[in-house]
Amino acid sequence: MLLPVAAFGVHQLRYELAYGSHSGAALAAQGHGYLDSFAPWLGVLVALGLGSFVTRLARAAGGRSDERPRRSFAALAGLASLALLVTYSTQEWLEGMFAVGHPSGVEGVFGHGGYWAVPLSVLAGVVVAALLRFAAAAVEAVARLTSGRSVAGLAFASLRPTAFSAVRVSPLARRSAGRAPPFGIGLS
Repeated sequence: MLLPVAAFGVHQLRYELAYGSHSGAALAAQGHGYLDSFAPWLGVLVALGLGSFVTRLARAAGGRSDERPRRSFAALAGLASLALLVTYSTQEWLEGMFAVGHPSGVEGVFGHGGYWAVPLSVLAGVVVAALLRFAAAAVEAVARLTSGRSVAGLAFASLRPTAFSAVRVSPLARRSAGRAPPFGIGLS
C-alpha cells in the first residue's frame, strides 16, 4: 500500500525538481491534471496501511504469531526502487501516447528533467523499505513484550470481581408479573 503513495511522490517531486516554481504549469500543460483526483484515494491507501499495521500489532499483542517471509533491507529497497522506477516510466510513456501536450517516447519519460525520477525512485524505495522494517520490528517488539500474557487480560484484570454469586429474583419482581392492584382495593 506504500508503493502507490511513493510513486505519486516520485512523480510530483520529479516535476518540482525539474521545473521549480513553474511545476504546476508544466504539469497542467503536459496533461497531468488527472493526478489531483488520485489524492483522496492515496489517503485511503495510507489509512488501510495504518489499519493493517495496527491489526498486526494487535495480533502480536494477543499472542498470535506474525510469520511473514523476510527479505533483507537491501532486497526490499532494491525491489521497491525498481518498482517505483518502472511505475514512473510506464506512466510517463502512457501519458506520452495519450495525453495532449506531453512529449512521447524516451524524451517523454526522461527528458525535461525526467532523469530526476531515477534518484527519487531509489530514495523513495529506501524510505518504503525502512517503513516496512520499522513495522516488522514494532510487531516483533510487541510480540516479545506480551509473550505469555494477553493484553486484554492484563488491562481488565483489576476490574474483574473476585467472587460472583447470582441473586435469585422473584418472578413477581420482574416486568412480566403484570400490574399491581388498583389503589385502595385490597387494603383494609
